[in-house]
Parts: sequence; C-alpha cells; structure tokens
Amino acid sequence: MFTLIDGKAVAEKIRGEVKDGVSKFREEYYRDVALAVVMVGDNAASEIYVRNKVKACEETGIKSLSYRLPATASQEEVEKLILDLSEDKSIDGILVQLPLPTGLDSKKILSLIPCCKDVDGFSPENIGKLSKGQDTLIACTPYGVIKLLEHYNVPIAGKNAVVVGRSDIVGKPLAMLLINADATVTVCHSKTRNLAEITRNADILIAAVGRAKMITSDMIKEGAVVIDVGMNRDENGKLCGDVDFAEVKNKCSHITPVPGGVGPMTITMLLSNTLKAAKRREGVV
Repeated sequence: MFTLIDGKAVAEKIRGEVKDGVSKFREEYYRDVALAVVMVGDNAASEIYVRNKVKACEETGIKSLSYRLPATASQEEVEKLILDLSEDKSIDGILVQLPLPTGLDSKKILSLIPCCKDVDGFSPENIGKLSKGQDTLIACTPYGVIKLLEHYNVPIAGKNAVVVGRSDIVGKPLAMLLINADATVTVCHSKTRNLAEITRNADILIAAVGRAKMITSDMIKEGAVVIDVGMNRDENGKLCGDVDFAEVKNKCSHITPVPGGVGPMTITMLLSNTLKAAKRREGVV
C-alpha cells in the first residue's frame, strides 16, 4: 500500500506559517513584506501564473507589486526596471516571470537581481551558496520537494537518489539539496545510457523532464519513493506528470500525484523565500 503525498495539505500548512510570520514581521518592523513581480509581454500561461502568485501573496499578507512592460520593451528598458527595483528599499523580493519575449536576454536580466532579493533562487551567487551547503534563498520547486520529503519523514541520508532532469531551475539545485542532505545522487538526462537500469537502483526517484508518463513501473524498484515534478498533457488532454501514476503507484512506498503534488509547493516556497529575504534585510538570520 502506497502513501499519497498531499502537496496541497503541506503547502497549506506552510502558508499558514508564512502568514503568521508576515504578521509578526509587520508588528516588529512597522512595514510590509513586499514582492515585486515583473512581467514582459502578454503570454497567456504567464498571466495565470502571475495571477496565482498575486492571490497567494494576498492570502498570506505579503504586499504584491506588479510591473508590466509590453512585449516590445527593449533590453535596456527591462534592465532599467530591474535596477530600479533592486535599489528600492521597500521591496524585499524580485521575480521576473519567464519566459521573456524573443529577443530579450533573460540570463542578463536575471543576473541583475541582487542575490538578497532573488526569491526565485536562480542567481549564480545563491546557486553557489547552495553548492557549498550554505544557508541561502533556494529555487522554489526543489525546495518544495525537500519540504515534502521532510513532512512525510522520508529518510534521505545514505539513500540512493536519482534525479531525471538537469535543468538549472529544478534538476541541478535539487541534486545539490539531496547531496547536502547526505544522499548519494545520480543525475540523468537525455544523453544518459541505460536509464532504466539506473532508476531501478533509486530509493528516491525524482522525475523532472517534461515528458508525459515516461517513468513506467519497470523503471522503479519495489518500495521506492517517487516524486513527480512534471506537468504535461496526455493523449486526451488531461494533466499528467512524467510518471505513469496508474502503473507505478502500487509498486512504490510514496508517490506525488499530478496535479496536487509538487505543484502547490512552488508558489508556497516563493512566499517563504520572500519572508526570509525580508527578515535578512532587517538583520534576522
């Protein structure tokens, strides 16, 4: 019998803690915790994400400030906005909604966000601190995965963890978090040979590649913990993950559903990072 990892319930618990923390922060420092969200263009999916982030901020008491630029905005215009927000002492966190319109250098733009306001955890300095095992602002989705494992008391130290996917925003930081938690980590990707042989050795298997149902039951061992970061559409247009949930669930000890698993944790950890950034700016470690 497997345990279904309920991301919604864990996210709700953490959001409650953030809400309490934001309230205490306001009482102690007489100011809001503030997040600036920058959106360039009118990408439909981005609109939904931004709306969800604004709503989540409102629910936890974080002040959300939206800055919108047209798709025709130049590199210089976007960079100037980021630099202005970086200097604004009333703003604790800056988030640039990706993807940016074609023609804009997103890496250059993101690099302008000071690490102390980088609540997405993408800056080279924050990634560097993570690799050294230092306390820092952590990329939200990987951070959420670790919080789920902790909540369900899944042992990490000494376990074989396999991460399928090597993206800068999920795979790589997640591998570092697992290493910092004393797991033995293997990162697989599109060039990996004999993928199934590797994944079958995983005590903890994390799929983050963006390919619908690519992880099948023959690729996991009995009793493995399976974390599905994927968000795809199946042949019927239904939301699904990178793991074939129906096929895999009865072989594992724990598994995340899609939707309702890792997804709710991403925005939640963004809120947590924003509160943490505010505290740090006030000298609270």
